[in-house]
Amino acid sequence: MSDRSDLDILADLGLEPARPKAEARSPREARIIAGFEDILRFAAEHGRPPRHEGDVFERLYAVRLDRLRALPEAVALLTDLDTGGLLTAAADEPIDDAALLAALGVDEQNDGLTELRHVRSPAERQAAEEVATREPCANFADYAPLFEAVRSDLAAGTRRMRRFERKAEIEQGRFFVLEGLLAYVAEAGEAYINASGNSDRRLRVIYDNGTESNLLQRSLQKALTQDDNGRRVTESRVGPLFGDDGIEGTETGAIYVLRSLSDHPYVAAHRDVIHKIGVTGGQVERRFVNAVRDPTFLMAEVEVVATFTLYDIRRSALENLLHRFFADARLEIQIDDRFGNPVQPREWFMVPFPAIKEAVEHIREGTLHNYLYRPAEATLAHVETADVSLPTR
Repeated sequence: MSDRSDLDILADLGLEPARPKAEARSPREARIIAGFEDILRFAAEHGRPPRHEGDVFERLYAVRLDRLRALPEAVALLTDLDTGGLLTAAADEPIDDAALLAALGVDEQNDGLTELRHVRSPAERQAAEEVATREPCANFADYAPLFEAVRSDLAAGTRRMRRFERKAEIEQGRFFVLEGLLAYVAEAGEAYINASGNSDRRLRVIYDNGTESNLLQRSLQKALTQDDNGRRVTESRVGPLFGDDGIEGTETGAIYVLRSLSDHPYVAAHRDVIHKIGVTGGQVERRFVNAVRDPTFLMAEVEVVATFTLYDIRRSALENLLHRFFADARLEIQIDDRFGNPVQPREWFMVPFPAIKEAVEHIREGTLHNYLYRPAEATLAHVETADVSLPTR
């Protein structure tokens, strides 16, 4: 006698067992489920059940959860959805109805119904949903180096985290901290006037957990303002740089731009656009006194194209900033040192001097974050006109 089940026999026949139809829900049951799903979303976003001492909407969820726990029919209906054990967890200390109504802005002397002052409008609910809706970022690998660089800058102190304020501008290319995630405004659409008469625009925001969201600027602004830990990340600052004659401060070094006199075929053919960009704390000339023996200088003599004096500057941070900015134009070349060992210098770039000078001026003005370098055109491009889908810095 075969031990094969009825399901095995149906499978042999290419048939599937009839599935029971989903039980129709009454309007009351549908409302109970929808209300509990709101609580589940809150718990997923905050890592805990709603509490009675939170903001007004959290308190509403807490009261709703208490009432669901007290209804046997609701507990039975929601058991399969309650994967986090919210219905069986110990209840928070509730507040009385009068306190809840007061928090909601209900005037009890006016029947408690006619003066609701803190009810979310449809636009506000949509804004909250926009912020919460995220999906995997297909090209996150393009943005990962940006997040790594920002973390490095924060560790080095060249960037700071500041509490977000409404007056803080949300611009393409800026970083924020929202709900514990580092967020990058990768793209910003055209500004327009919304139904409330306010300027708004659509943003593409990338998060350091590999997700992204498409949301309105005002939605992001509201979320950052309401998040107790919402922060803006300052732009990279390396301190006072260089200035006109008579600047007060301590001279701490210089940016130098060098040209190689190497007879290497590729270097010789592109000598006018191949430059070494560096920062030193000593005299520039001393940096290349033994250039012909140093693979860092392509084992050849060099000449100084330009220098920019620095005052009260953290040199390593500035050099790192310049090298990151021109990273896509780094010269890929291998040179043998005097012992025959292959070395790949990292401070040479295929960048014409006018572009280097322009970048230095933007550092002086504190506006370099608004630009990226386009190697194909050998020019700096403002982020509003540049293609930032594949960021180069």
